[in-house]
Amino acid sequence: MHAIETLLFVGGLLHFSILIASSLVPRVLDWNGELAKLPELFRQLIWVHGAYIVLMIVGFGAVSVFLPAELATGSLLARAVCGFIALFWGGRLVLQLVYFRPGAYLSSRVLRVGYHALTVLFVYFTAVYGASAFGAGG
Repeated sequence: MHAIETLLFVGGLLHFSILIASSLVPRVLDWNGELAKLPELFRQLIWVHGAYIVLMIVGFGAVSVFLPAELATGSLLARAVCGFIALFWGGRLVLQLVYFRPGAYLSSRVLRVGYHALTVLFVYFTAVYGASAFGAGG
C-alpha cells in the first residue's frame, strides 16, 4: 500500500471515530430539552439533517476503508470524490475555527480535549483528501 493509500485508509477509520463524537452531541447539548422548545417541523428538520450528515460520514469512511487504492489513483472520479470530501471537511474546519463558540458547553476536560481532537481530525481530513484530489496520490 502506498503512503497516500494508507493515509486515506486511516482517514476512513477516523471517519467512524467522528461518529462517536456525533452520538454524544444530543446528550451534551440537551437536544431533547432544547428542541422541545421548537415547533415540531423544526425538530424534525434538525434530526433529519443530522441523520443525513451521519450517512455522509459513514459513506466517506466506507469508501476510504474499502477503496483507498481507487481513491489514490488520480483518476478524475477519484479526484472529484477526494475533492468533495476535502471541501466538506475544510468547510467544517472553518466553521469550527471562526463560527462556533462552544465555550459554555466545554464544561469538562474530556469535552475540551474532544473538541480540539475534532479540530485536528478536520485538519487531517482536509489535508489528506485535498492532497489526493490535487495530485499527491496519482
